[in-house]
Amino acid sequence: MEKLRIEKAEKLGLCFGVRRAMKLLKEATGRHGRIETLGPLAHNRLLVEALANLGVEPVDGLDQAQGKILAITTHGTSPAVLSEIRARHIAIIDTTCPIVRKAQKTAKELAQAGCDVIIFGEAEHSEVKGLLGWAGDRGIAALDVNRLDISRKLQARLGIISQTTQTPSAFFGFAGQLISTLGPETEEMRLVNTLCQVTQGQQDAAVTLARNCELMIVIGGSNSANVRHLVETCSPLVETHLVESADDLNESWLVGRRHIGITAGASTPDEAVEELTVRLMSL
Repeated sequence: MEKLRIEKAEKLGLCFGVRRAMKLLKEATGRHGRIETLGPLAHNRLLVEALANLGVEPVDGLDQAQGKILAITTHGTSPAVLSEIRARHIAIIDTTCPIVRKAQKTAKELAQAGCDVIIFGEAEHSEVKGLLGWAGDRGIAALDVNRLDISRKLQARLGIISQTTQTPSAFFGFAGQLISTLGPETEEMRLVNTLCQVTQGQQDAAVTLARNCELMIVIGGSNSANVRHLVETCSPLVETHLVESADDLNESWLVGRRHIGITAGASTPDEAVEELTVRLMSL
């Protein structure tokens, strides 16, 4: 009988931005004890639970903050929220991912240059809310050109950026459609690639593996944008399933399969990936 082969994507799991944030929070809890974060550090239940064991607790809003130290998550936030935190005399630990910070700077610079800033992203995602804040009153966010709120008159100059975890094909497709739709009425369009290259590398590695295996398992948070994109890129190529932990694994998926691929979201703990690998090997 042919031996089951378990293969991990060449690039997967915790990105440097999340690792950096975890390091900052661990150091902070060592100095100050309990630390609160404005929302979960990243969209992964296991990671949030691990941080809770260290004394890092998420709060849903500023009104729930009890301590004198508050951490901004990897997704970042808006200038208005930062100002309100300072006004409450709460110290800030900023773990905003450097790539998200660069996107924030781009949104601000485009707005200051007189452009309306169109953000390709999920309007209710915490990262996108922050980007809209940096664009001031010039920001609009959508995933579909046809659903853009363009009821107000747009400036003759437009800037187009993306939520960092979107896929290049989707972003550039959106930009192309936007140019076709609004181009004739616009004097200038600035397209700035704010996509995360680390996330893109993980997506490319997942696609390469999906093309050569019989089943893909994606491990990560079901509410994570980059995890959903991993599932979306692999699903057309091979049967793909999303699990949040090894406990979600369904043995029926493995029947008749001899080559199984694993990839993981950018906020999935290393331990979760290892536990899934061990569980698959035991079967």
